[in-house]
Amino acid sequence: MKPRRVPERMCVGCKAMRPKRELLRVVRSPEGEVALDLTGKKSGRGAYVCHSVACLDAALQGGRLARALAASIDEQVAEELRKAIRSQDGR
Repeated sequence: MKPRRVPERMCVGCKAMRPKRELLRVVRSPEGEVALDLTGKKSGRGAYVCHSVACLDAALQGGRLARALAASIDEQVAEELRKAIRSQDGR
């Protein structure tokens, strides 16, 4: 039997290709709200980030996350994303 193909995505922070399940999805909803998508099934435009605050900061500083989502990301939303990633690290 042929082995199943594992879907891979690129982290917008460190540009590493990883299996989709190892990354966190950040989504811009159709209403324009940017949030962390823990289920991976929310509707909207998505971008993927590693489970580290360093990758998120790199994606925010370079403007890569805003470009990938086609939305501006203010500091309040960025801090909410950092808190969510820190809480995910404690799992």
